[in-house]
Amino acid sequence: MPRIMAAAVMAVMLAVSAAPARSAETATADDTARFLAGLPPSANSPLAPLTKDPFWQQHARYFDSIFAREDSAKLSKVRAFSREYLTDKHDTMLYMFSGPDFLYATSFFPNASTYVLAGLEPTGDIPQLTNLSRSTVNGSLRNLEVSMGSLLSLSFFITKNMKVQLHEGPVFGTLPVLYVFLARTGKTIHDVSLVGLDPDGNFQKADEPATTGGDTKKNARSVARSAAPAVKIVFSDGNGPKQTLYYFSTNLADGSIERSGFLAFCEKLGPADSFIKSASYLLHSGGFSKVRSMLLDRSATILEDDSGIPLAYFDSKKWRLQPFGRYVGPLGIFGRSYQPGMAELFRKASPIEFGIGYRWRKNESNLLLAQKGAPRTSDQELTPASPPPQDETQTPKKTKKSPQPRRTGSLGCRYGGVFPFCSDNSSKTSR
Repeated sequence: MPRIMAAAVMAVMLAVSAAPARSAETATADDTARFLAGLPPSANSPLAPLTKDPFWQQHARYFDSIFAREDSAKLSKVRAFSREYLTDKHDTMLYMFSGPDFLYATSFFPNASTYVLAGLEPTGDIPQLTNLSRSTVNGSLRNLEVSMGSLLSLSFFITKNMKVQLHEGPVFGTLPVLYVFLARTGKTIHDVSLVGLDPDGNFQKADEPATTGGDTKKNARSVARSAAPAVKIVFSDGNGPKQTLYYFSTNLADGSIERSGFLAFCEKLGPADSFIKSASYLLHSGGFSKVRSMLLDRSATILEDDSGIPLAYFDSKKWRLQPFGRYVGPLGIFGRSYQPGMAELFRKASPIEFGIGYRWRKNESNLLLAQKGAPRTSDQELTPASPPPQDETQTPKKTKKSPQPRRTGSLGCRYGGVFPFCSDNSSKTSR
């Protein structure tokens, strides 16, 4: 008899844990972001009772730990770099091939009024978490931990981890990752909506605001005809002015970018500060010439690693270039993108105190700061003399042995992704 009673009690407990914790109240986008980020929502939020769950508390401790480590090792140094070198600020910040990487966007360019991030991955959805089963909520928190781990340790996303987060479950896409980064960088979210563009770059608004309590799937259907659907998030840093973040889920390749209206949208914005990292060297190819030209035309400042715009495209009459770090060449899988001119430029580069990009170790990372219309002020600021190559995918001719790295490390990268993606092949190291 006691065994039967114990089984009955266990069945009731499992049913309670699996049942959705329904609430008549709607959690705000800001409270939802804080909950997903492992930060306590407001005391009167319907999400507050869920923070008593041991799984959420463990999730909070884990995010506290990894974000503290990331801030100490990298982000605090990125902010110091920004304060010293990125002093010519502009209202618009462009970050192509970004995925949901708002973390580095705001760390390098904290004062932009408008952030424009773009990639192929879906904007996604966050339904009311109180209407989901406890196990589903916990699974969503675990997906966030797995998918964000690579960015917080390597500075870019790994394919197999992000696929889980971006395509599975009721909480999916880039939106939950953006929420976590916004909350963990101290932002307050005021409004969230889904928008799309017409071919002229004008907004096609959704039927209704897409807050986390709204039917975001219905809103997504209302802008599905757009080739550049986006999530628009209005936020502020404490009591600071309101800022706007757009993430566009759109194809940046030449065959699609003009038809989507995305280029026309960017042309309506003012001079921009642009950022490119871990971009699979897509801007080295002929298939992304239009987005490359847009960045060169619309940007007053471009900060990039060597996977961004090739050195030869920076007109010496328009741009001042300042190298930071060390150029050791691309990973083996991107060996055709080696740039001899970068090796020469980086002979006198200033050091950087953090790792970034595919070459994420500090002593192997590189950044190039390109500023338009600024005079040279030191011997370290050089400009390229050679024109862009005729065949953009041709391996540069070498007159002597290239210092390309022999080791590809534990990362295999592919061009077809958005962030772009790398997969973890730690068990297969080629030399």
